[in-house]
Amino acid sequence: MEIVIVSIVAFLTALLTFFSGFGLGTLLAPVLMLFFPVDVAIALTGIVHFFNNMFKLILVGKNVNKEVFIRFGIPAIIFAFIGAFVLLKIPNMQPLFTYELFGKTFAIYPLKLTIALLILFFACMDIVPYFNTLQFDKNKLPIGGALSGFFGGLAGTQGALRSAFLIRAGLAKEAFIGTTVVISSLVDFTRLSVYATRMMNLNLNENLPLLICTTLSAMTGAFIGNQLLKKVTVNFLKITVAIFLIIIGIALGLGWI
Repeated sequence: MEIVIVSIVAFLTALLTFFSGFGLGTLLAPVLMLFFPVDVAIALTGIVHFFNNMFKLILVGKNVNKEVFIRFGIPAIIFAFIGAFVLLKIPNMQPLFTYELFGKTFAIYPLKLTIALLILFFACMDIVPYFNTLQFDKNKLPIGGALSGFFGGLAGTQGALRSAFLIRAGLAKEAFIGTTVVISSLVDFTRLSVYATRMMNLNLNENLPLLICTTLSAMTGAFIGNQLLKKVTVNFLKITVAIFLIIIGIALGLGWI
Protein backbone atom coordinates (compact mmCIF):
# COMPACT_ATOMS: atom_id res chain seq x y z
CA MET A 1 0.00 0.00 0.00
CA GLU A 2 2.81 2.43 0.83
CA ILE A 3 4.25 1.96 -2.67
CA VAL A 4 0.95 3.05 -4.24
CA ILE A 5 0.46 6.04 -1.93
CA VAL A 6 4.04 7.32 -2.20
CA SER A 7 4.11 6.82 -5.98
CA ILE A 8 0.89 8.83 -6.44
CA VAL A 9 2.25 11.61 -4.23
CA ALA A 10 5.55 11.61 -6.16
CA PHE A 11 3.73 11.85 -9.49
CA LEU A 12 1.45 14.72 -8.45
CA THR A 13 4.20 16.59 -6.64
CA ALA A 14 6.68 16.27 -9.53
CA LEU A 15 4.01 17.50 -11.94
CA LEU A 16 3.07 20.51 -9.81
CA THR A 17 6.62 21.44 -8.83
CA PHE A 18 7.97 21.16 -12.37
CA PHE A 19 6.91 24.76 -12.96
CA SER A 20 7.98 26.18 -9.62
CA GLY A 21 11.52 24.80 -9.78
CA PHE A 22 11.42 23.50 -6.20
CA GLY A 23 9.27 21.61 -3.71
CA LEU A 24 9.48 17.92 -4.67
CA GLY A 25 11.78 16.94 -1.81
CA THR A 26 10.05 19.22 0.68
CA LEU A 27 6.62 17.74 -0.01
CA LEU A 28 7.68 14.12 -0.57
CA ALA A 29 9.81 13.70 2.55
CA PRO A 30 6.94 14.11 5.09
CA VAL A 31 4.91 11.45 3.26
CA LEU A 32 7.82 9.00 3.33
CA MET A 33 8.28 9.71 7.04
CA LEU A 34 4.82 8.26 7.63
CA PHE A 35 6.15 4.84 6.58
CA PHE A 36 9.89 4.92 7.32
CA PRO A 37 12.34 6.21 9.95
CA VAL A 38 13.44 9.79 9.39
CA ASP A 39 16.96 8.94 8.15
CA VAL A 40 15.64 6.39 5.64
CA ALA A 41 12.91 8.78 4.45
CA ILE A 42 15.44 11.59 3.89
CA ALA A 43 17.77 9.23 2.00
CA LEU A 44 14.96 7.92 -0.21
CA THR A 45 13.80 11.48 -0.89
CA GLY A 46 17.30 12.55 -1.85
CA ILE A 47 17.71 9.68 -4.32
CA VAL A 48 14.30 10.26 -5.94
CA HIS A 49 15.03 14.00 -6.12
CA PHE A 50 18.42 13.36 -7.73
CA PHE A 51 17.18 10.99 -10.45
CA ASN A 52 14.16 13.18 -11.15
CA ASN A 53 16.48 16.15 -11.61
CA MET A 54 18.70 14.12 -13.93
CA PHE A 55 15.63 13.28 -16.00
CA LYS A 56 14.51 16.93 -16.06
CA LEU A 57 18.04 17.86 -17.07
CA ILE A 58 17.58 15.74 -20.19
CA LEU A 59 14.19 17.34 -20.86
CA VAL A 60 14.97 21.03 -20.31
CA GLY A 61 18.69 21.34 -19.52
CA LYS A 62 19.37 22.70 -23.00
CA ASN A 63 17.32 25.79 -22.10
CA VAL A 64 19.73 26.91 -19.37
CA ASN A 65 20.74 30.56 -19.51
CA LYS A 66 24.52 30.27 -19.25
CA GLU A 67 25.08 33.85 -18.11
CA VAL A 68 22.52 33.53 -15.31
CA PHE A 69 23.92 30.15 -14.35
CA ILE A 70 27.43 31.58 -14.02
CA ARG A 71 26.35 34.75 -12.23
CA PHE A 72 23.76 33.12 -9.94
CA GLY A 73 24.35 29.36 -9.85
CA ILE A 74 28.06 29.27 -9.05
CA PRO A 75 27.77 31.69 -6.06
CA ALA A 76 24.71 29.70 -4.89
CA ILE A 77 26.62 26.40 -4.86
CA ILE A 78 29.70 27.92 -3.17
CA PHE A 79 27.70 29.69 -0.46
CA ALA A 80 25.55 26.58 0.12
CA PHE A 81 28.70 24.85 1.33
CA ILE A 82 29.61 27.89 3.43
CA GLY A 83 26.13 27.93 4.97
CA ALA A 84 26.30 24.22 5.74
CA PHE A 85 29.73 24.69 7.33
CA VAL A 86 28.47 27.58 9.46
CA LEU A 87 25.52 25.45 10.55
CA LEU A 88 27.91 22.82 11.90
CA LYS A 89 29.72 25.48 13.93
CA ILE A 90 26.60 27.10 15.39
CA PRO A 91 25.62 25.73 18.82
CA ASN A 92 22.25 24.05 18.98
CA MET A 93 19.73 26.87 18.87
CA GLN A 94 16.93 26.94 21.37
CA PRO A 95 13.45 27.28 19.85
CA LEU A 96 11.55 30.50 20.38
CA PHE A 97 8.65 28.36 21.55
CA THR A 98 7.04 24.97 21.00
CA TYR A 99 3.44 23.86 20.57
CA GLU A 100 1.44 20.69 20.04
CA LEU A 101 -0.81 19.95 17.10
CA PHE A 102 -2.56 16.65 16.31
CA GLY A 103 -0.54 14.90 18.99
CA LYS A 104 2.85 16.10 17.67
CA THR A 105 5.20 18.70 19.09
CA PHE A 106 6.52 21.41 16.78
CA ALA A 107 9.29 23.92 17.48
CA ILE A 108 9.77 27.35 15.95
CA TYR A 109 13.42 28.34 15.59
CA PRO A 110 14.66 31.90 15.00
CA LEU A 111 16.67 31.04 11.86
CA LYS A 112 13.85 29.18 10.13
CA LEU A 113 11.35 31.88 11.11
CA THR A 114 13.61 34.55 9.60
CA ILE A 115 13.94 32.61 6.33
CA ALA A 116 10.19 31.92 6.30
CA LEU A 117 9.47 35.67 6.52
CA LEU A 118 11.94 36.29 3.69
CA ILE A 119 10.23 33.65 1.53
CA LEU A 120 6.78 35.09 2.27
CA PHE A 121 8.07 38.55 1.36
CA PHE A 122 9.10 37.31 -2.10
CA ALA A 123 5.76 35.52 -2.46
CA CYS A 124 3.93 38.80 -1.83
CA MET A 125 6.06 40.44 -4.51
CA ASP A 126 4.68 37.90 -7.01
CA ILE A 127 1.08 38.53 -5.98
CA VAL A 128 0.86 42.30 -5.38
CA PRO A 129 0.32 44.06 -8.75
CA TYR A 130 2.62 46.94 -7.76
CA PHE A 131 5.65 44.63 -8.01
CA ASN A 132 4.70 43.03 -11.33
CA THR A 133 7.30 44.97 -13.31
CA LEU A 134 10.07 44.64 -10.72
CA GLN A 135 13.09 42.65 -11.91
CA PHE A 136 16.62 42.09 -10.63
CA ASP A 137 19.44 43.47 -12.76
CA LYS A 138 21.99 40.89 -13.90
CA ASN A 139 24.64 42.52 -11.75
CA LYS A 140 22.49 41.66 -8.70
CA LEU A 141 22.37 37.94 -9.59
CA PRO A 142 25.58 37.00 -7.69
CA ILE A 143 24.09 38.57 -4.56
CA GLY A 144 20.87 36.60 -5.01
CA GLY A 145 22.83 33.40 -5.63
CA ALA A 146 24.99 33.92 -2.56
CA LEU A 147 22.00 34.65 -0.33
CA SER A 148 19.92 31.72 -1.56
CA GLY A 149 22.90 29.37 -1.31
CA PHE A 150 23.96 30.53 2.15
CA PHE A 151 20.48 30.36 3.69
CA GLY A 152 19.88 27.11 1.84
CA GLY A 153 22.98 25.63 3.45
CA LEU A 154 21.82 26.86 6.84
CA ALA A 155 18.21 25.68 6.67
CA GLY A 156 17.77 23.56 3.54
CA THR A 157 15.52 26.04 1.71
CA GLN A 158 17.79 26.82 -1.22
CA GLY A 159 15.22 25.82 -3.84
CA ALA A 160 12.56 28.23 -2.61
CA LEU A 161 14.90 31.20 -2.36
CA ARG A 162 16.53 30.33 -5.69
CA SER A 163 13.21 30.39 -7.53
CA ALA A 164 12.17 33.54 -5.68
CA PHE A 165 15.18 35.36 -7.15
CA LEU A 166 15.26 33.78 -10.62
CA ILE A 167 11.56 34.34 -11.33
CA ARG A 168 12.43 38.06 -11.39
CA ALA A 169 15.59 37.75 -13.46
CA GLY A 170 13.75 38.47 -16.72
CA LEU A 171 14.07 34.92 -18.01
CA ALA A 172 11.72 33.25 -20.46
CA LYS A 173 9.74 30.39 -18.90
CA GLU A 174 11.88 27.75 -20.63
CA ALA A 175 15.10 29.42 -19.49
CA PHE A 176 13.79 29.81 -15.92
CA ILE A 177 12.96 26.12 -15.59
CA GLY A 178 16.10 24.98 -17.42
CA THR A 179 18.39 27.14 -15.29
CA THR A 180 16.80 26.08 -11.99
CA VAL A 181 17.07 22.42 -13.02
CA VAL A 182 20.78 22.70 -13.85
CA ILE A 183 21.58 24.47 -10.56
CA SER A 184 19.43 22.05 -8.56
CA SER A 185 21.08 19.05 -10.23
CA LEU A 186 24.55 20.26 -9.29
CA VAL A 187 23.44 20.88 -5.71
CA ASP A 188 21.93 17.37 -5.60
CA PHE A 189 25.09 15.80 -6.98
CA THR A 190 27.35 17.47 -4.43
CA ARG A 191 24.92 16.79 -1.57
CA LEU A 192 24.52 13.08 -2.37
CA SER A 193 28.27 12.65 -2.80
CA VAL A 194 28.67 13.87 0.79
CA TYR A 195 25.90 11.60 2.11
CA ALA A 196 26.86 8.53 0.04
CA THR A 197 28.64 6.69 2.86
CA ARG A 198 25.78 7.25 5.28
CA MET A 199 23.23 6.07 2.72
CA MET A 200 25.15 2.82 2.17
CA ASN A 201 24.68 2.02 5.85
CA LEU A 202 20.87 2.31 5.65
CA ASN A 203 20.31 -0.85 3.59
CA LEU A 204 18.16 1.01 1.06
CA ASN A 205 18.16 -2.07 -1.18
CA GLU A 206 15.41 -3.42 1.07
CA ASN A 207 13.18 -0.63 -0.27
CA LEU A 208 14.29 -0.96 -3.89
CA PRO A 209 10.78 -1.65 -5.31
CA LEU A 210 9.39 1.46 -3.63
CA LEU A 211 12.40 3.51 -4.74
CA ILE A 212 12.02 2.43 -8.36
CA CYS A 213 8.24 3.01 -8.45
CA THR A 214 8.53 6.40 -6.75
CA THR A 215 11.33 7.55 -9.06
CA LEU A 216 9.47 6.46 -12.20
CA SER A 217 6.30 8.17 -10.94
CA ALA A 218 8.19 11.40 -10.34
CA MET A 219 9.75 11.19 -13.80
CA THR A 220 6.31 10.65 -15.33
CA GLY A 221 5.04 13.76 -13.55
CA ALA A 222 8.02 15.75 -14.82
CA PHE A 223 7.49 14.45 -18.36
CA ILE A 224 3.83 15.53 -18.38
CA GLY A 225 4.83 18.88 -16.88
CA ASN A 226 7.27 19.40 -19.74
CA GLN A 227 4.53 18.58 -22.26
CA LEU A 228 2.32 21.25 -20.68
CA LEU A 229 5.10 23.85 -20.68
CA LYS A 230 4.15 25.24 -24.08
CA LYS A 231 0.67 26.07 -22.77
CA VAL A 232 1.97 27.81 -19.66
CA THR A 233 2.35 31.59 -19.51
CA VAL A 234 4.97 33.55 -17.59
CA ASN A 235 2.19 34.91 -15.37
CA PHE A 236 1.07 31.36 -14.53
CA LEU A 237 4.67 30.56 -13.69
CA LYS A 238 4.89 33.51 -11.29
CA ILE A 239 1.62 32.56 -9.58
CA THR A 240 2.77 28.94 -9.26
CA VAL A 241 6.05 30.02 -7.68
CA ALA A 242 4.19 32.39 -5.35
CA ILE A 243 1.80 29.64 -4.19
CA PHE A 244 4.66 27.25 -3.42
CA LEU A 245 6.62 30.01 -1.70
CA ILE A 246 3.63 30.69 0.55
CA ILE A 247 3.21 26.97 1.35
CA ILE A 248 6.91 26.52 2.11
CA GLY A 249 7.13 29.81 4.02
CA ILE A 250 4.19 29.01 6.29
CA ALA A 251 5.31 25.41 6.87
CA LEU A 252 8.87 26.55 7.64
CA GLY A 253 7.74 29.36 9.94
CA LEU A 254 5.42 27.07 11.90
CA GLY A 255 8.10 24.43 12.33
CA TRP A 256 6.44 21.80 10.17
CA ILE A 257 9.57 21.36 8.03
